Amino acid sequence: MIAAAFAIPGDLDLPTGGYAYDREVLKRFPRDGVSLTHLALPAGFPAPTDLQVRKALDALAATAPQTLLLVDGLALGALPAEGLAALNRRLVALIHHPLALEEGLSAGNQARLAISERAALAQCVHVIATSPSTGRTLCRDFGVDPARLTIALPGSAQVARAPADGSPAHLLAVGSLIPRKGYDVLLEALGRLKGFAWSLTIIGSLELNPATVAQVRALIAAYGLEARITLAGALPAQDLAQAFAGCDLFVHPSLFEGYGMVLAEAMRHGLPMICTTGGAANETVPDRAALKVPPGDVEALAGALRICLLSPKERRRLADAAFAAGQMLPGWDDTAHLIAGALTGAAALETLP
Repeated sequence: MIAAAFAIPGDLDLPTGGYAYDREVLKRFPRDGVSLTHLALPAGFPAPTDLQVRKALDALAATAPQTLLLVDGLALGALPAEGLAALNRRLVALIHHPLALEEGLSAGNQARLAISERAALAQCVHVIATSPSTGRTLCRDFGVDPARLTIALPGSAQVARAPADGSPAHLLAVGSLIPRKGYDVLLEALGRLKGFAWSLTIIGSLELNPATVAQVRALIAAYGLEARITLAGALPAQDLAQAFAGCDLFVHPSLFEGYGMVLAEAMRHGLPMICTTGGAANETVPDRAALKVPPGDVEALAGALRICLLSPKERRRLADAAFAAGQMLPGWDDTAHLIAGALTGAAALETLP
């Protein structure tokens, strides 16, 4: 049995797609001759203090010498390459999306994170990315050798198809309230559609970025949409599933996605969808299954919303295509199998970087 530790910063139960991915993977080990245990790293990443960096490196160093170290990219890209090299261990990176591509960073912080992540990835014997789009970005911009790259798409579970036929239409958006999710764009678009009948629930953490939450609340008030829009915060899985089941139109205005797990959930439920082409979202959702708009384009998003609000027939067409696409998506066992294979290959390598 190959022993591996999955190093993840902060609270594993945080309600984000990246942490959900990590939780689902951990649940499915041991398998395929590999054991995988959770190794908790300090919170604070991707902007850790010096003390948090030292504690993270100490935690990695304290594992048994033959243990493979699978490190979540939220921490890996912010750890110093020299500290990783000093571990003299087999490191495997799991990258949801490059840290430097997060929205809201200054140009200086983006450049610093890009340099740091590229150097950290050079210390890894293998890299796992959660989408082909992210994999291409890592090879093109971060020096990752395609020969040492595995794509392990997030899994999703089979669910009952949602009716998605309510009137007036109830819209759903899911994702933490952070700059990258583009909620300001969505609210600006909906502000142009006050003459149409609709309501919206936004599900996602209100704790990660107070400035974004304040901006969203201000826009809701500015457009007089308080009676139509609910900020539900983060919800447990059962309540989230009920929200998908009761939705008539799924809207995802994200500026960039490393994969977009909520898009897969929406397809599984057979929901008509509007999404952007930001990052991997354009590949995650087939063209026939959604109306797609450029990220950050208020007018294009308002136009797509107008089409769907005016045409139940168009919503049904999109819903049928989304449900068909959802049946082709991988499950979490498929994801775990790919990760186990990557770890097995990493363990067999004779030399470190």
